[in-house]
Amino acid sequence: MSEFNTSDFMNPMMTQTWTNGRHLVRCVKVIAETHDVTTFTFGMSQPVLFFFKPGQFVTLELEIDGERVMRSYTISSSPSIPYSFSITVKRVPGGKVSNWLHDNLKSGDQIAVHGPVGQFNCMDFPADKVLLLSGGVGITPVMSMARWWFDTDSEVDMVFAHSARTPNDIIYAKELEYMSTRIDNFQMHLICERNEIGQAWGGYRGYMNLHMLSLIAPDFMEREVFCCGPEPYMEAVRNMLRDAGYDMDRYHEESFGETPAKDVKQAEKHADEAELEDQLPKETVQISFADGDATAAVELGVTLNEAAAEAGVNIAKACGVGICGACRVKVVSGNVEMTHNGGITEEEIDAGYVLSCCTQVKGDVQIET
Repeated sequence: MSEFNTSDFMNPMMTQTWTNGRHLVRCVKVIAETHDVTTFTFGMSQPVLFFFKPGQFVTLELEIDGERVMRSYTISSSPSIPYSFSITVKRVPGGKVSNWLHDNLKSGDQIAVHGPVGQFNCMDFPADKVLLLSGGVGITPVMSMARWWFDTDSEVDMVFAHSARTPNDIIYAKELEYMSTRIDNFQMHLICERNEIGQAWGGYRGYMNLHMLSLIAPDFMEREVFCCGPEPYMEAVRNMLRDAGYDMDRYHEESFGETPAKDVKQAEKHADEAELEDQLPKETVQISFADGDATAAVELGVTLNEAAAEAGVNIAKACGVGICGACRVKVVSGNVEMTHNGGITEEEIDAGYVLSCCTQVKGDVQIET
């Protein structure tokens, strides 16, 4: 097998880096976190490094009932796992977008996203000791921060205090427990307003207050604070810290609510430009399969994997970046261009094989799966 060269794999000429703008991404995983909270993970067919600052958000561009809708969600994953990113969404009664996502978005679907953007992040406010406070689905940005520090073996001293309605409403409960058992610099504290019949709970109960905070983080006055949750929760935290004499210059928060106007305006501009571009005629080519009747007209430049999906043919794919070789297919005829990362031998290439995840269609093509 040809030598895998790490420097080549990370070469920006071979692997793109995420930048603020409009991007078409595909949903690759849908994970139920709780009874009303779901995580959606997105990626791209071509290698793209989704670098962002933990705590930042993206704006989803959706079409619901024939209307373009923009809605922002914090990235809940960490840039330490760079070939995908995730958002975690709570179903809200009457929520137009959250309910649409829960009821409609599935693995394989493609949507447009804008970003990443946001001033609330841990990289712009470095600290040796932090206090991460969250309420409900406000856990998402601080979870991104905690995952980043955990994955990168950081020595940042973390106290993670999360408030939920009941034990069944704790998002990422198993992962938080795992993190707390693996490293010494991650202290987890969970607070539930109440526990319902049949729910065992031995943690903190009620609402966060100064006495509880002093038990959770006796040295909170020395820590940088990152906070996210519903406005009443954050207002209570702000008042509590001010009353304690905390230096509010070291307090950072991200609130729920409307996307900042400047970010909406930029996203709308990008969406309008994309809409105009979509109206222009696209050059298409034909893909067909030697071992079946499936054919499809696809846009020039898509990957063989994407082209096969358009034709209703599933080609197995694992890494998606040309390393593993799981998506190998044989080109019977046609013009293609492959940029791989070591997942195929020269002998296989000479025999006509390619890796469909990183091979672009450059003309009519027939393949054998």
